[in-house]
Amino acid sequence: MSCKRPPHRSSAPAKIILLGEHAVVYGQPAIAAPVPSLRAYASAQPSDNALNARSIELNQRASLHRPAHAAAARPLRQLLQLAAGYFGLSDARGDLVIQSDIPVGGGMGSSAAVSAAAMRALAALYGRQIPEADLNQLVFEMEKLHHGTPSGIDNSVVVYERPIYFEHGKDLAPLTVKNACHILIADTGHAAKTSAAVARVRQSFTENQAATAAIFARIGKLVRSARPALEGGQQRQLGALMNENQRLLRQLGISSPALDTLVEASMAAGALGAKLSGGGMGGNIIALLERESTCQSVSQALTGAGAARIVHCVIDR
Repeated sequence: MSCKRPPHRSSAPAKIILLGEHAVVYGQPAIAAPVPSLRAYASAQPSDNALNARSIELNQRASLHRPAHAAAARPLRQLLQLAAGYFGLSDARGDLVIQSDIPVGGGMGSSAAVSAAAMRALAALYGRQIPEADLNQLVFEMEKLHHGTPSGIDNSVVVYERPIYFEHGKDLAPLTVKNACHILIADTGHAAKTSAAVARVRQSFTENQAATAAIFARIGKLVRSARPALEGGQQRQLGALMNENQRLLRQLGISSPALDTLVEASMAAGALGAKLSGGGMGGNIIALLERESTCQSVSQALTGAGAARIVHCVIDR
C-alpha cells in the first residue's frame, strides 16, 4: 500500500504602488510595498502525467505538451514551459493547482504573485533551488506576456516581499520604514486591464511627448520626496505627496469616476492622502491613515461610497 505524498505549497503576496505608477515605465522612480494579507497560492504534486496546471479562480487548465486553445489559458501554459525550461526538464511531470485571494484586474500584482508562487512550488516539487534573482527574472518574463511593457516593479516587490524604491536599470533599494503606515486598499469593483492603461499613457506620450514627459518628471520629483518622508515617519508629508500624485494621474487620463469617488470619500473621512494604485481605469485606491484608530471611520465612508472590498495593510519595515 502506497501513501500519496503531500503537495509542495508556496505563496506570494499582492502589492500596492504608493507613488510613481506609469511614470516608472519612462525612467522615473516608484515606491511599492507588499500586501501580506492578500496572496496567491500554488500547490504542486508528483504525477505520472505531463506537467499540467489548473487555475481555480480563472477556471482554466493548461498542459506542458498540449496547445492552449482558449486564449485565457495561454499564459498558464507559458508558465509551465518557462518553468520546465529553467529546470531543464523537457519531460516535466506533475500537477500544479493555483488559487488566489488577489483580485484580477485590481492593479495589485495578481499575475506576478501567481507566477512567483507557482515557480516556487514547482522548484520544491523537483527538489531544486531557485535564487530570488532568478525567480525575479522569470516572473518578469511572465509579466511581459501579461502586460506588454511592464516596468519590473510588480515582480520585484512580489518576489522580495518588502517595500522598495524602484528605478529601472538601477539596483533595488529596500526601504526601512520608521513608523508603521496604515493603509486602506479599497476596490472599486471594476476590473481594469493594465495593458490598456499602459497603452493609453503610451498614446498620450506619442501624441504630446513634451507635456506627458513633464508630468512624468513631476511624478518622479514627488517620489524622490516621498522616500525620506516614508522612511522618516513624516506621514502628513507623505499623504500630501500622494494627493499630488493622484492629481497628475488624473491628468494622464487613467483615473475614473469610481476611483475619484473613493479618493474623495476617504479624504473627507480624514485620510492623510489617497490615490489610485496600479494601472488605473478601475481597480483600487489606497488611503493613508494618520493612525490605526481611524480605520473604521474611513472604511465606513469608503463602503458608503461604493467600495466593493476594503483591505487594511500595514507597511512596517
